[in-house]
Amino acid sequence: MVPSSRRHALLATAAAGVALAAADTYVVVLALTDMMAGVGIGVDALQRATPIISGFLLGYIAVLPLIGRLSDLLDRQRVLLGCLIVFVVGSGVTALATDLGILVGGRVLQGMGGGGLVPATLALVADLWPSDRRGTPLGVVGAVQELGSVLGPVLGAVILAWSGWRAIFWVNVAAGLVLYAAVRALGSRSLPALPPPPTHSSGPAVPSSSGPAVPSSSGPAVPRSSGPGVHRQGVETGATRRVAARVLGGLGLALGWLALAAPDSLVTDVTLGLPFVPVTGSSPLLTPIALTAAALLILLAGVTAPRWWAVLRRVDLFGALLVAVALGSLVLTFASSDPEREVVGPWGYALLPFGAAALLALLWWHRRSADPLIPRGVVGRRGLRSLLVSLLVGAALVAVVVDVPVLARLTDSYDATGAALVLVRFLLAVPVGALLGGWSLHRLGDGVVAGGGLALAAGGMFHMSTWTVDSIADTVPTTAALVIVGLGIGLALAPVNNAALADSPGHAHGVASALVVVARMVGMVVGLALLTSIGLNRYFEEVRQLPDPFDTEALIAAGVVQVQTVFLGGAVAALLGGLVAFTLGSRRAVATVPDEPRFVGL
Repeated sequence: MVPSSRRHALLATAAAGVALAAADTYVVVLALTDMMAGVGIGVDALQRATPIISGFLLGYIAVLPLIGRLSDLLDRQRVLLGCLIVFVVGSGVTALATDLGILVGGRVLQGMGGGGLVPATLALVADLWPSDRRGTPLGVVGAVQELGSVLGPVLGAVILAWSGWRAIFWVNVAAGLVLYAAVRALGSRSLPALPPPPTHSSGPAVPSSSGPAVPSSSGPAVPRSSGPGVHRQGVETGATRRVAARVLGGLGLALGWLALAAPDSLVTDVTLGLPFVPVTGSSPLLTPIALTAAALLILLAGVTAPRWWAVLRRVDLFGALLVAVALGSLVLTFASSDPEREVVGPWGYALLPFGAAALLALLWWHRRSADPLIPRGVVGRRGLRSLLVSLLVGAALVAVVVDVPVLARLTDSYDATGAALVLVRFLLAVPVGALLGGWSLHRLGDGVVAGGGLALAAGGMFHMSTWTVDSIADTVPTTAALVIVGLGIGLALAPVNNAALADSPGHAHGVASALVVVARMVGMVVGLALLTSIGLNRYFEEVRQLPDPFDTEALIAAGVVQVQTVFLGGAVAALLGGLVAFTLGSRRAVATVPDEPRFVGL
């Protein structure tokens, strides 16, 4: 049994990583124009900056099931550490970027690392707490994730006040390294012991020359050659590989940093500047020093292959590729659209059929594969309903996040900062609701808490769909409605995760957690595109009926109709989510499916 103090310390550290990643999702909004200028894009070419945001979403969503599966095969600590490394490297690349391609690449890495922290942390809760005591820790994870969305813009504004946009990502690097050290220090002493990898041999046990009996597949007992000399040779080989890996990794990262940073003192030198001259084109990735760094990192992959190849063979890489293609096509279709003109983005009509084909191939492969990426039994019973609730929660959440500031800006009372502060009333209520939802699971069932919360949120959003510009200026009723909606949405977070974890096999908790997060993110991306498009259609209908299309007050009234429509759509999503959530019922015991041992020797 893991001591309570260590469990809570590890949960707090992992949750801090989740909050850091969540904050990074929103911090770019404030720094976007500065980032564009930093890579040579003018403000008049805002559409070219879309990949800066969609790249992060793509990395965040597309690889979540893969990382969830890895967290089921490895111990959670190693997955958390790996995700933090990817996040730190992505943050460093973003901070050093001087062209759009490198900047987007850094954002994709940030999304991959930051997104992977969420399912690994949720699965860690399932490891450290029994099923009837997970409510509060799951609520903590949900709360800090939502709190990160509040702190992100605030911290970004503070950093931008005294430094440039690159400092935001250097702060990410520093914070990520601190969390890496904390998880490494706590994890080895806090995580429960894992069983050794299974042996698939089937013969009688035979004595070993240096330990317990080992199975023999056939024939008479043969002593295993594992005496002191062989053991010493294995230890020396392993130590040599570790030293070589550290040297190659350190040199590769150092040269990569030099290639992207391109210090003036080196670049302008007649001799020392030669490695910084691109072999072809103008990209810093094509300089001799960058190519050398890439070669060293490839050698690193080769040296460490024995440590990770066995796991990758179990992961179902083909299934992971199909999932990434399907989710990536969906994200790029809707995240790149201009809601004023289209629901589907410019590449959508090509991407959607491509993604649909990948989804069909995934369903076929899932039936055929002996060990699929998403283990059988994960998406079934309450698991599928949990994903549907999470999807609808995402749609309701994004309706409030996007259109409350829009309505506030339609008045004369609020500038951009004031409109953001109006939204903060809602954003602060969501983590409070998440904590209350987790705590309530000790006494009430998943369906009662999640369904009741979403019914509360639906009622509040139906009321918000009647707001006018005068309503938003009335502080007390506005705050009450926003707090009610925030509490209601927050109440649903922990029960949905709890239901998905409780009804999935113990060896698939990482995948189950990843699917819940993916469903909510997809709900946000698709919900934003659909609801905004419907709202803008209502706006243009109102404008077309105006006798004077230049009447400012009439145009503001048409804008209010647009916002009301989006709130109404969000209310419908919350109501449908609540109805489905009520079917989750009371808490159920964890499925009695035997756990698979995870690889622990990596």
